[in-house]
Amino acid sequence: MQIRKWLALLLVLTMMFLTACQNSSKDEKTSTASKEKDVNEKGFPIVNEPINLTFLTGKAPDNSSNFEETYVWKTYAEKTNMNVKFELVPFETLTEKRNLVLASNDLPDAFYSARIPSADLVKYGKQGVFISLNDYIDQYAPNLKKLMEKYPDLKRGLTMPDGNIYSFPSFYDPEFLSMLIGKPLWVNKEWLDKLGMKEPKTTDELYKYLKAVKETDLNGNGKNDEIPYSSAGINELLDSIKGAWGLGNKGLGHKFADLDPKTNKLRFIRTDEKYKEMLEYVHKLYQEGLLDPEIFTQQETQIYSKGMEGMIGSAVIPNPLAQMKSDKYVGLGALKGPHGDHIYSHVKTPMVWVGAFAITSANKHPEATIRWMDHFFSEEGAKFYFMGEEGKSYTKSSDGQMQFTEEITKNPQGLTQDQALTKYVTWIGGSYPGHVQQSYFKGSESLPNSLEVGEKAEKNVDEIWNAFNFTEEEMVFKQAQGADLETFVSEMEAKFITGDASFDEWDKYVKQVENMGVKEYMDIEKAAYDRYMKQ
Repeated sequence: MQIRKWLALLLVLTMMFLTACQNSSKDEKTSTASKEKDVNEKGFPIVNEPINLTFLTGKAPDNSSNFEETYVWKTYAEKTNMNVKFELVPFETLTEKRNLVLASNDLPDAFYSARIPSADLVKYGKQGVFISLNDYIDQYAPNLKKLMEKYPDLKRGLTMPDGNIYSFPSFYDPEFLSMLIGKPLWVNKEWLDKLGMKEPKTTDELYKYLKAVKETDLNGNGKNDEIPYSSAGINELLDSIKGAWGLGNKGLGHKFADLDPKTNKLRFIRTDEKYKEMLEYVHKLYQEGLLDPEIFTQQETQIYSKGMEGMIGSAVIPNPLAQMKSDKYVGLGALKGPHGDHIYSHVKTPMVWVGAFAITSANKHPEATIRWMDHFFSEEGAKFYFMGEEGKSYTKSSDGQMQFTEEITKNPQGLTQDQALTKYVTWIGGSYPGHVQQSYFKGSESLPNSLEVGEKAEKNVDEIWNAFNFTEEEMVFKQAQGADLETFVSEMEAKFITGDASFDEWDKYVKQVENMGVKEYMDIEKAAYDRYMKQ
């Protein structure tokens, strides 16, 4: 009996030993497999065994509808061993879709070209939905790190109030001014010549030109169908000319407040007396029929169609050559205003989108994903991303300058440059994460006429700030009372312009803005400004 007990115990011990050996062998295999899948810190492929990722991705209407099949992503997938599925969402519905996804448990691995505002980076970063990149940047994002060291303002703009960086930005070289301008105010040079007028240098000269376009059959079709000025929304015009009244001196990232040159303090510009004068000027344009009747409702593609039909005298768009296939336009520099103010105000912040790319907690390969993204902040990656393949989408001249092929610039199927590019790249429409420099970015902002606008504007551009980042507590006000205040101001401005509200009511309107909390609004702006300057 005793012998059987010992035999049974020996059998149990033997089985335990064999199981342990098997598990040890399995652990060794698992460890080896894990090492094989580890991210390579340098070079390509990024991972040794293929991985699959899903990115929720914002899409412009004229961009490709199948990112995976474009040259840049097909090639990069092979190069990196990382297969990305881009779930495309039109920019028009992106905010709604992004908010729904963030509120769910069904997260993508990352958000790409997703226009995530800093408020959401702070909120969902604190919740752990977006991962902090701070501990990864040194090892896996050397290109982003190098840029932050070169441009301290970039690090300021990326760093949230909690001290964390949650995203890769869409960052334009501060010296690439035509790119920061993005959408100059263009006037029809052929029509200027017909009218015997010179390029407008002041707001008064611009008015005289628009009025002459309205009163003259410049396209020669026997109809009074010329449109003196057109844009997608009235804000494009306001942002383009407010510098002529000395306002908006810190760029388009600060549309409600700038720095008063007299006091060197922040000021709320939208109730300033000079802002009122500017609105009166635009009201005159509207009242006299010098603005496109569809200005408050149309999309940019509608402007392009009108331009190709020879109907437009002036417009705020990226470039008439690229979007309207017309070389008849010239871009204006800073207009001088009635008081001698002379600022070029339509300038985007270098960090156009703080949250162009963010990685979520659902991502099982954050190191690899960071490396995947960081490559496009290098010279090699940027050339590849923006230009495609040498010999197919671009060529190099003897002095090393890159230019798109005639398949793109003079497409045999009659496609515009942007349309022809979608076969190779997906940056059409903007909002992409990456680093844009003039040397390798050959979009419409790099065309000679756009570069000429940058040269005209340069001496009239003030220091441009990146957008401020706010704490969660500050955002409670910004997203409630602050948002209501901004909406009210924008709605009232439209009413003043159309005549639905009389300028006799201006003082009453200013008082109402004050009652809606403009002091607290500016106190929060000041706190964010102080943090920004201390980063």
